[in-house]
Amino acid sequence: MFPKLKLSQHSQQGSALIIGVFVLTVMFLIAASLIRIVGDADESVNMEVWGTRALFNANSGADAALAQLFPVDDSVADCTYVSATWTPPTGLDVKGFHNCNTTVSCNSASVGGVVQYRINSSAVCETGNCTGNSSSSTCLRVSRQVEVEARGN
Repeated sequence: MFPKLKLSQHSQQGSALIIGVFVLTVMFLIAASLIRIVGDADESVNMEVWGTRALFNANSGADAALAQLFPVDDSVADCTYVSATWTPPTGLDVKGFHNCNTTVSCNSASVGGVVQYRINSSAVCETGNCTGNSSSSTCLRVSRQVEVEARGN
């Protein structure tokens, strides 16, 4: 009823070669996407680490400004005592604060006989070739900002 198709050995040659090329192409695409995923994860971890360093630098700058604003000897608080930059104490071998710059500002306002202080601490941490306003692909620059409000007499 149905004619049997008989394919000769000659007409079937090369099909394994086409299947092999297809499999290799698919494997190459999978490997390329995995390499991209691993690279993105590595960059994400770097951003997280440097962002955490910048945040801790900004927190430390705000803490130092509060200590300068409200000293333990109970002297009068004033924004003029707050330094504009914060650097880690010397003599400590602290690795987390390298390549970071922290600027601090203090503003005060008197409301109803109560003085309110606003301390703004901004930290920028960088690694790689970040000279000037370089947009080099080897430059990683992260900044974090912390704002603290306090009341005094």
